Amino acid sequence: MNQNYPFTLMPLPYPYNLLEPYIDTQTMHLHHDRHMKAYVEKLNELLAPYPAYHSWSLTQLVTNYNRLPAAIREDVKNNAGGVYNHEFYFSNMTLPRQQQPEGAFKEALEQKFGSIDDWKAAMKQAGMKRFGSGWAWLVKDKSKNLKIISTANQDTPLTQGLTPLMCIDVWEHAYYLKYKNRRDHYIGYWWNVANYAFAAERWAKA
Repeated sequence: MNQNYPFTLMPLPYPYNLLEPYIDTQTMHLHHDRHMKAYVEKLNELLAPYPAYHSWSLTQLVTNYNRLPAAIREDVKNNAGGVYNHEFYFSNMTLPRQQQPEGAFKEALEQKFGSIDDWKAAMKQAGMKRFGSGWAWLVKDKSKNLKIISTANQDTPLTQGLTPLMCIDVWEHAYYLKYKNRRDHYIGYWWNVANYAFAAERWAKA
């Protein structure tokens, strides 16, 4: 997340069809090539007339948007958040396979939530309770406690001083082509593509 202006569209870290059958190829094309690309392009458009902020990283823009000129503040917040959240989301998915959290990360989840199934149920609840568009997150706070939160639209946990470890996108464009209005089905099947190693690495470093 350390790149700066002009921002580029992060390539998917895997082929578009890798997450089949749980996330379909067409959804991946639309989600990455259109939705995420639109956030990147709009962010560059907003920052172009303001060279003083061209050296700011994506993380700086997300966390310090209130220091930006009022004319672009909210739009930069939304579009920088859109880029950050999508880069994170695509990175925290991987080849579908039978897997579960392992090692110390698994133990930390069980200690906090009771069991892996209880943790997944709490993540699902956070995603289902999000009215409209947003995200369900597993995060770590400054005291190293694990938490589950939900953010609206393109808000990120970074503005709350939290370190994101895993997220589920619950905007309709993330699932509607395959699951229609069944967000619960999408979240249930999403665990088949969850990149537990990605989350565990972030947890260990946080």
